[in-house]
Amino acid sequence: MQAIYAMHQNGSDNLEKQEKFLIHSIDSMFDLYLIMLSALIEIRKSEENYLEKSSKKHLSTQEERNPNLKFVKNAILMALDESNSLSIALETRKINNWSLNDDYILLLLKDVKASEIYTNYMSNRENNFAEDRQFVLDIFTEVIVPNEKLYDYLEDYKLTWVDDIPLVNTQLQKELRAIEKGQEFRVSKLYKDEEDKEFVTHLFRRTILNEADLAKEFVDKTPNWDSERIAEIDTIILKMAICEFLKFPSIPIKVTINEYLEIAKEYSTPKSSIFLNGILDNLVKEFQAADKLKKAGRGLL
Repeated sequence: MQAIYAMHQNGSDNLEKQEKFLIHSIDSMFDLYLIMLSALIEIRKSEENYLEKSSKKHLSTQEERNPNLKFVKNAILMALDESNSLSIALETRKINNWSLNDDYILLLLKDVKASEIYTNYMSNRENNFAEDRQFVLDIFTEVIVPNEKLYDYLEDYKLTWVDDIPLVNTQLQKELRAIEKGQEFRVSKLYKDEEDKEFVTHLFRRTILNEADLAKEFVDKTPNWDSERIAEIDTIILKMAICEFLKFPSIPIKVTINEYLEIAKEYSTPKSSIFLNGILDNLVKEFQAADKLKKAGRGLL
């Protein structure tokens, strides 16, 4: 949707250039995912280094010589640090943001240690897997994700990440919650399979190349709305939804409608989702009556 909108705003007809940018922006979302994971690793390492240096001071205190190692021995943080899958992904994608900007790691570590979550967790020295997992989830959700300086850094580093941050953080929360004792952490794939990846370019191209025909499907279905008064985002959403109805037999109608209504709520006007829902519902009825919907598989209508 954003790629099509960008083409409209730029008055560009360079389909290949915009498609490359679209694919690149999706690929970079995987880098964001790895950067957020590596932040957890580096926070643990930073504290481990601090404790080690403190213990070697000439006039170290008893507490410094015998520190509470519960945080640095956290089972989830250790699992991330020892994950071959994650190490390979970080090296392959050349993710070294925190070695170049370790001040952000120190900032995050300071906030973690200042939190009530940390205080409660460190009230004893015994590591418990379930407690370790909940602690990491809590500091990620309550301390790291809301950090404004981290958000500003990520936004400045890559503007397209502004919309990706909530999605990536939600995925990471899901993955952290799913780690089991003794299980190696494995990095998720960006795409489910090759068909999933191809869907991106197919939807983009089929919408762009058929915009005029797709617009004809709804232009007469909005008698109370002049086509020029319909928000541009809404027209793009309608075209994409109709494209899925007519040219993607494996996608259920309800899935298409629900997903585009969610996009409208996020990016368009307050009343857009109601407006779009009415049009799409009527279009589906017309398409069904005219036998234009060729959906394959059970439950796709």
